[in-house]
Amino acid sequence: MAINHYKQSNQPAYVLHTYEFKETSLVAELFTKEHGRVATVAKGARRPRSAMRGQLQSFQMLSATWSGKNELKTLHSLDWSDGLVTLQGEALMCGFYLNELLLRLLPREDAHTQLFEYYQATLKNLAKGTHLASHLRRFELKMLQEMGYAVPLSFDENDAPVAAESHYRYEAEYGACALSATKNGIELSGQTLLDMQQDNYLSPQTQQQSKQLMRYLLAHYLGDKPLHTRKLLMDLQGL
Repeated sequence: MAINHYKQSNQPAYVLHTYEFKETSLVAELFTKEHGRVATVAKGARRPRSAMRGQLQSFQMLSATWSGKNELKTLHSLDWSDGLVTLQGEALMCGFYLNELLLRLLPREDAHTQLFEYYQATLKNLAKGTHLASHLRRFELKMLQEMGYAVPLSFDENDAPVAAESHYRYEAEYGACALSATKNGIELSGQTLLDMQQDNYLSPQTQQQSKQLMRYLLAHYLGDKPLHTRKLLMDLQGL
């Protein structure tokens, strides 16, 4: 259910994206813990002496205060709220990819507290610079599940347990099906599905097939407009 109160003070938030608004202001798309994605206008933030200009940075936990009854709120203040998270190189591109996913799939003012906490944890994991692809797969899966999209992994479309030694076709909104049941979706092993259910991405096969599965599912829910950062990640190392 959408949350729309007049004023919110000192709310945990991350900046997902900013863009110019009128002559001196910026629109800041925030991902907040208690209110989901919130669009705010930071008045005068493009001025050289603006207090908020240097704080509108992605990947840093902030404490935000805003007000407004319309979809576009007025951002009053920002304060640093957690230790500095530094993303570099491929990890930085992964962070922008997470932000674009949230912007494209998360409705405004629809709270997802657990997803917020998982986003925070994922940023800290990305900052370590290792196992980037596995962190992305975990976040993609968690995001779809938290938003209510069914991604069954341990049972097939007939509620039979997935068998590690079997092969399936995985179709969006149906799940794992017998290979003869459909020509849609992608083919993968039961072991991959069970590994994903157990949050285990050590196997090269699971790494490859989980990437194919999540790419297929996200394309299904995103529609015809592709993600810009997805192409950049593919150009880098197939993340």
